[in-house]
Amino acid sequence: MSFQPLADFLSAPSTKVLKGPIAILLIEDGVAVGPTLTHHLKCGFKLVIALSPEPLPAHVIPEGSEGRIVNLRHDSRRSNAHVTAVNAVIEAVPANTWIYYGYNAEFLFYPFAESRTVGEMLAFHTEERRRGMLTYVIDLYAADLTRFPDAVSMNEAMLDKSGYFALGRKDRDGQHLERQLDFHGGLRWRFEEHVPADRRRIDRIALFRTEPGLKLHADHRLNVEEYNTYACPWHHNLTAAVASFRVAKALARNPGSREEIRTFAWRNSHPFRWHSQQLMDLGLIEPGQWF
Repeated sequence: MSFQPLADFLSAPSTKVLKGPIAILLIEDGVAVGPTLTHHLKCGFKLVIALSPEPLPAHVIPEGSEGRIVNLRHDSRRSNAHVTAVNAVIEAVPANTWIYYGYNAEFLFYPFAESRTVGEMLAFHTEERRRGMLTYVIDLYAADLTRFPDAVSMNEAMLDKSGYFALGRKDRDGQHLERQLDFHGGLRWRFEEHVPADRRRIDRIALFRTEPGLKLHADHRLNVEEYNTYACPWHHNLTAAVASFRVAKALARNPGSREEIRTFAWRNSHPFRWHSQQLMDLGLIEPGQWF
């Protein structure tokens, strides 16, 4: 697999005719890279763009993925690396291309994901005249930090089954924004003293359809306000979730928090079953009108 810079890949003529949905995965470290790539291939993404500072080891690339995974050079460890990468892809690919972005050790789940592809789900979402999809970043973690010091265990992953809430979102003038909320919960809420205030939200517009002039901001919102809404004006829409070990990893590694946190488990911890039905049962993703 070649390892060219992201900019060179996007400047090639073939990029102008890429068909979505496309997944952009920022690889920050070596944790769960193979499972992350495999999961998003199974979702049905036409192309998975894996961005990393160094070439990925061959053994983490799923077999039979030739032509569907491209590993490109990008400083994914730099602050706000998602902004430069995602905006570059938005500008390069055809308008109306569906894009997803996330990180290694993060896994996209949407209603009925086990039997329906992400393309089928986005086709329905498009018919509902939606160009963005709200996703909740649901923290995963290993309960036993003695056995799993990096807080990651694919086989013994836990999540919070409650403790999620939303606050009204205001504009710069203090006025409430229509159909927009700031969502909170998970490890960012329980250990908020270790999380900067501007990183405590768990909502992310991780799935969206490109258009000229669209830009992603550092806070995971887009510059067109309608993209940031949780539903259309007339009924509830689909939502999805990103099951993520990212915050757990950071809290377990950061010198300021790792000495104070003995376990992430609490009375509302529950085993994660790696199934969309569990997330629907907990109210963490919404099927809307899609059955």
